[in-house]
Amino acid sequence: MSKTKPNTKSRYFYGSSHGEMPGKYPFTHGIYNNMYLGRLWTMRQYAGFGSAEESNERFKYLIKQGVMGLSVAFDLPTQTGYDSDHNLSIGEVGRVGVPISSLDDMEILMKDIPLDEISISMTINSTASILMALLVATAEKRGIPKEKLKGTVQNDILKEYIARGTYIYPPKNSMRIITDMFKWCGEKTPLWNTISISGYHIREAGATAIQELGFTFSNAIAYVEAALKAGLDINKFGERISFFFNAHNNFFEEIAKFRAARRIWANIMKNKFNATSSKAMMCRFHTQTAGSTLTAQQVENNIVRTALQATSAVLGGTQSLHTNAYDEALALPTEKSAKLALRTQQIIAFESGITNVVDPFSGSFYIESLTEEIENKTISLIKKIENIGGAVSAIESEFQQNEIGQAAFQYQKKVDSKENIIIGINKFSEETHNEPKTLKINNDLVKSQLERLKRVKQKRNSEKVEYSLNKLKIIAKTNENLMDGILTAVKNHVTLGEISDVLRKEFGTF
Repeated sequence: MSKTKPNTKSRYFYGSSHGEMPGKYPFTHGIYNNMYLGRLWTMRQYAGFGSAEESNERFKYLIKQGVMGLSVAFDLPTQTGYDSDHNLSIGEVGRVGVPISSLDDMEILMKDIPLDEISISMTINSTASILMALLVATAEKRGIPKEKLKGTVQNDILKEYIARGTYIYPPKNSMRIITDMFKWCGEKTPLWNTISISGYHIREAGATAIQELGFTFSNAIAYVEAALKAGLDINKFGERISFFFNAHNNFFEEIAKFRAARRIWANIMKNKFNATSSKAMMCRFHTQTAGSTLTAQQVENNIVRTALQATSAVLGGTQSLHTNAYDEALALPTEKSAKLALRTQQIIAFESGITNVVDPFSGSFYIESLTEEIENKTISLIKKIENIGGAVSAIESEFQQNEIGQAAFQYQKKVDSKENIIIGINKFSEETHNEPKTLKINNDLVKSQLERLKRVKQKRNSEKVEYSLNKLKIIAKTNENLMDGILTAVKNHVTLGEISDVLRKEFGTF
């Protein structure tokens, strides 16, 4: 979308009850003064399954359909630091994402993808440093300078302890890896967002909207404190911090949540950490519609749910958006369902007229008061966590985990009692279910993945492998940045599992 002339921006913003302006601190009305009039949000679709070859084909299909950025899903072994040929990987290779064990896998995954043009988001945490190194090595082999890479690596380990469980190392050592990435990427990949602090998975685990924000920002405070302790400049690394939120069913609450999030983070960065860079105060975020709201019963209803959730994200001012496919309660999305999910975003963008107005709910008594209510309750929760000793101490005492468990229990009670209505589940349910045709994973792909990994290990230079692993072991024992050692290792065809094993031995497991 073309840039709007600066003198037209005032025509599309109709005032604030607090006298605030879009693009200005505390960014309640959006981080840019003309928001989607200047540029649309980045339309992403989350993809990755079976093999690097099949995932690459899906990426190219999505690009042809109009996605503006790729979002990579990795399989469970890759997330937890195991190669595809490990005993613990049996039955999980390629099931919930793409298996990436070596540089060869990453090269195939990104074949013909213009890495210097399209934004790449990688949903990966414990092994984020390795996947980042693999992407950099792939780009450099194709003659693309790493300085031109743009995208995001999730790299949010604290929420793994809270909500997902794909952690490897103790929190202290995990934080070291993360701050090493902050510093390295800040110097070597300046366009790259080094962390996407996720409230999405916290919400999916059963948290409320308040808990989603409170726990996410408490984690963010811990990351900032760790980075400052490592000597990093708040105004530099702060500009590359991004967030990842959930768009749930309560339409107005979600809009207010996104508005409150910007205000809360801006105040934290300015008043708690003394940031002076306006960009470092911005709460830039990706949004995904709520997977936990998808139902296997009457799956077509999920199309409507996703459309409403996506609309709330846009009205709330998201910078990036993924819309879930309607069949994801049953299986990984087919090409048809993935395209329909993308078309949902495109219809909102190009047909609804929503993008012609900056923060159209600004000045609405209900939305403004709800924004303030969410802000105040979130701040109270953050203070409660700070009184425990901060996010890490709270995690170790299982505070967040217990709070989420209780919230999930209370929600389910309301569903069971029909206080919360779920169409097709506890109201307007049907005896028979017409399930759509779902995506089937080709088991032969696992065999080809294992064969490629075997060839990699046979053909590589064993001396370079041994050197790389020994070097990484030495670095892990010091305060030296891990990233250069990891990058050297992957270039020498050391595998993800081998690198993770070295760090397991040096850092321990949790």
